[in-house]
Amino acid sequence: MGNRLKGQSSPYLRQHAENPVNWYPWCDEAFERAEKEEKPVFLSVGYSTCHWCHVMAHESFENQEIADILNQNFISVKVDREERPDIDSVYMSVCQAFTGSGGWPMSIFMTPAQKPFFAGTYFPPESGPYGIGFMELLTMIAGKWRSDKESLLNSADQIVASLNSGKKSGKPENGGSLPERGASLFEQSFDKEYGGFGAAPKFPSPHNLIFLMLYAKLYKDNRAQRQVYTTLEQMRRGGIFDHIGFGFARYSTDRYFLVPHFEKMLYDNALLILAYCTGYKLYNDLDLLDTAEKTGEYILREMTGGEGEFYSAQDADSDGEEGKYYVWQYDEICRVPRMERGMEFCNYFGITPQGNFEGKNIPNLLNGNKITDEFEQERQVLYKYRLQREKLHLDDKVLTAWNGLMICGMCCLYRVTGKEHYLVAAKSAQTYIEKYLTEGDCLYAGCRERQRSVRGFLDDYAYETAALLGLYEVTGDGTYLKRAGQFCKEAIAQFASEDGGYYMYGCKNDRLITRPKETYDGAMPGGNSMMAYCLVQLARLTRDQQFRQAARQQLAFMSGEAQHYPAGYCMFLTALLLSENEPPQITVVPEEGDEPGKILSRLPLYADVRILEKAEGNYQLLNQKTTYYVCKDHRCLPPANQAEVSQ
Repeated sequence: MGNRLKGQSSPYLRQHAENPVNWYPWCDEAFERAEKEEKPVFLSVGYSTCHWCHVMAHESFENQEIADILNQNFISVKVDREERPDIDSVYMSVCQAFTGSGGWPMSIFMTPAQKPFFAGTYFPPESGPYGIGFMELLTMIAGKWRSDKESLLNSADQIVASLNSGKKSGKPENGGSLPERGASLFEQSFDKEYGGFGAAPKFPSPHNLIFLMLYAKLYKDNRAQRQVYTTLEQMRRGGIFDHIGFGFARYSTDRYFLVPHFEKMLYDNALLILAYCTGYKLYNDLDLLDTAEKTGEYILREMTGGEGEFYSAQDADSDGEEGKYYVWQYDEICRVPRMERGMEFCNYFGITPQGNFEGKNIPNLLNGNKITDEFEQERQVLYKYRLQREKLHLDDKVLTAWNGLMICGMCCLYRVTGKEHYLVAAKSAQTYIEKYLTEGDCLYAGCRERQRSVRGFLDDYAYETAALLGLYEVTGDGTYLKRAGQFCKEAIAQFASEDGGYYMYGCKNDRLITRPKETYDGAMPGGNSMMAYCLVQLARLTRDQQFRQAARQQLAFMSGEAQHYPAGYCMFLTALLLSENEPPQITVVPEEGDEPGKILSRLPLYADVRILEKAEGNYQLLNQKTTYYVCKDHRCLPPANQAEVSQ
């Protein structure tokens, strides 16, 4: 048994390599065969840690009867959405138009010319009260293709025409009021009782919190500060945070941040590290720093490869059950060897005989208990005990964009703690990207076992540029700044649109039925938002005229896009605030023994810092102690032994 997915780099595709379905990866051969045999194409898009992808795989793709229908009537194509975000984006817009929502697994039926005529997400194998079953749907579409193919072809043409007509970009405007309007929208949707915004499910969306913290700092907005602090604290206390092994799950299924969707994603944890580090600096709360460091510990322990590369995700399922790896019985904990304080541990973490999740328990601190390491020994015992359970699937492909984001996270941890191992981790991951994921100034989207996937997309260039800027900010090494400029210029060359903004895929990528230009932020900041940030930073740091012009154009374009709902464009709003508010410039002359990491940890995140190796020219030691030369608000302050800049 086996199909054409054998030998693919994607763990998701490999999960389906033994299916009785005659799967193809996305390739010319599949569509050429569909054309030759006059068959429709069934496209299934998902990712390796997706719970409902697993369910549909077990119910339908491992079902011989369903596989026979697919093999006889369709050409079946499997796509990993994380490896091919371009394909996912194009057809997700179709799915959302058909169903009013989206998600994975995504199921698309299309012509051999890649034009879709029907779309959905998960289908059960058989029809029931919740809708049509997959077997019946396949039979119905196969019959329609044989009896009335012309109507399906016409429908597909209309759908593609609608996609390509698209909405035009909003009229560029001065974005002066956008941050205030964005903050106001968050205030309206803030859950005052339990933190977060809107109703369940609640996604962390840390880039929204980062924007609100910068906005609160610049505008002295106490309401925004409270919203962010409440949310950060509630997430740390809730079950969305893994109190045994650390790190954050993807989102909370309830209003309280208690019950998560248990999979863990690299990008979520990278963004949350950034948010909690920023929160620590803003609120001077050590619990927030502790959360950031514990999340970093999880990444370095469980999500980092032998050459410093960061893996993509950990699954939610084990033994075929979502969350089984993470939940506990009260009696089970009390029986674990060396858990002499098992009952006290349970009381502290809200674990009861009745359970808080389907008769079992998700450890949490929503009971209001003080965050403390008092039970650290017991936690380590339970962590080692938990390792004996069925091992979670690890998606070990290395994605350029996500690695870039985690490099930013590690740089931020180094900046606020001064701990060298975070900087080492950031540099190692960057070395891996340069070694395996670049070709001159061109990037690849990802690799697994050093086997590259496809050429990079906008997100890859934007996030990698941000990573290099982060490394430059904490090291002062100009080679990182130069490399950031090279990748950003390549992004402009490949992805820039004549009517503003940047396309998702560029002139060196495969051509699809439409060319999306995504401008909103989703679970991660969008590529156009991140480009705005990178261009603003490069314009300021290099004074390069090309970057200055590109930054002005991108801010104007994104201002038009964000007019209708600014809260959906928070990374852009952050870039806008940074462009309008020059950060303080701090030059530091260190006394002997005062290390760069320690100096950085004492200074605000919102500042440009230059640390000299020794006194030089106009920069001399004052009182033989570390001396700070601060320039802010268009004026320079006298040298001082303490930096007079707020966090």
